[in-house]
Amino acid sequence: MSREPRAGMGPLLRLVDRLADIGAHPDDTRDERLRAGALILSATFVATLSFVWIGTYTAYGSYVSAAIPATYQILTVGGLLLLARTKRFDVFRTTQMAAFIVLPALLQVSLGGFVASSGMVLWSSITPLAALAMLGLRRSLWWLGSYVVTLVIVAALDARLAQDPAVLPRGIVVLFFVFNMLGLMLGTFVMLGYFVHQRELAQAALEAERARSERLLLNVLPAPIAERLKDREGVIAEHHDAVTVLFADLVGFTQQTAEMPAVDLVGLLDRIFSAFDGLADAEGLEKIKTIGDAYMVAGGLPEPRDDHAEAVARVGLAMLSELRRIAEREEAPWLRLRIGIDTGPAVAGVIGQRKFIYDLWGDTVNTASRMESHGVPDAIQVTARAAERLGASFQLRSRGAIEVKGKGSMQTFLLLGPA
Repeated sequence: MSREPRAGMGPLLRLVDRLADIGAHPDDTRDERLRAGALILSATFVATLSFVWIGTYTAYGSYVSAAIPATYQILTVGGLLLLARTKRFDVFRTTQMAAFIVLPALLQVSLGGFVASSGMVLWSSITPLAALAMLGLRRSLWWLGSYVVTLVIVAALDARLAQDPAVLPRGIVVLFFVFNMLGLMLGTFVMLGYFVHQRELAQAALEAERARSERLLLNVLPAPIAERLKDREGVIAEHHDAVTVLFADLVGFTQQTAEMPAVDLVGLLDRIFSAFDGLADAEGLEKIKTIGDAYMVAGGLPEPRDDHAEAVARVGLAMLSELRRIAEREEAPWLRLRIGIDTGPAVAGVIGQRKFIYDLWGDTVNTASRMESHGVPDAIQVTARAAERLGASFQLRSRGAIEVKGKGSMQTFLLLGPA
């Protein structure tokens, strides 16, 4: 996403865009189109200015000198017609840059040197600048060399040429010197200003893309882990002595939504889990992942915190309340949630090289999952160690001992609310 063009550059960029259409090829990139448009704009600008030289030199009887800018006009119009027909911008670019080198030098020779021509050869300096902007540093060196050679030649001939200058009033010579300097400055300013502006837009687009990538990365990984990953660390794995893990599952969701259109199904899950994301963010918890219609969140990582169990408990209670509101709003009374929580040690880390995820492993994770799967709809089931950690801050009711798959008999509790 790039910034909007500045107010002063907007009309110029729109004109460049339209001019680029003259030689546009279907395979051209946006940058290639804009570069082509910039050169076409410069050529059109100079061809229009040429009427001043043609008219003035004709009026003072310098017909050979008048014929040189007229030749440039014919070359430019012919080049644009050929470009529109063949889409060979490379041909148009080469002929224009060669003309900018040769024709101002010839015009200076025809007028009798630097003074009589008002320094006409200065216009040739546009060529190496245009080459640098369009072709890059290495390919522009040839054009720079051509300009230097041309300048040296006309300088070497200047004393001889000055012996037979064109008969022009001194005021015209001075006026044309100002005209040439001003025209050259404006032409160079517009061209370089255009490319500087494009660089600013490219930089803004790069920064926006970097920010977008950063947001996407933070949607996948916790901020501290993302920073470590960007530093190209090897395996990222950490042991945490005390974390609290919550699993939530939409009871019977798959059966209830079997006949729902895909877009409605995904849309409903998106609204539910986005609401859960907001609740987790508000408590500073780390969403780990969603698995189908199940949701996993944890507290106490990647940065340790003393109140991780309390924060997860508050989020669990808020999730139940939020789902009831969603069910009422969606007219879906069958929406119900079952939640399990456990507290204890766990290992966290990043796995995978593509589509990597930040995940948790350990008995605490497995037990929290069992608390959910062996739990009660519309309720939060917690382990004895989680209940002990929550202490007197929350209301808890014992369920007694229940058989838990892979764990045997366990004392569990239902989390009812704040104390």
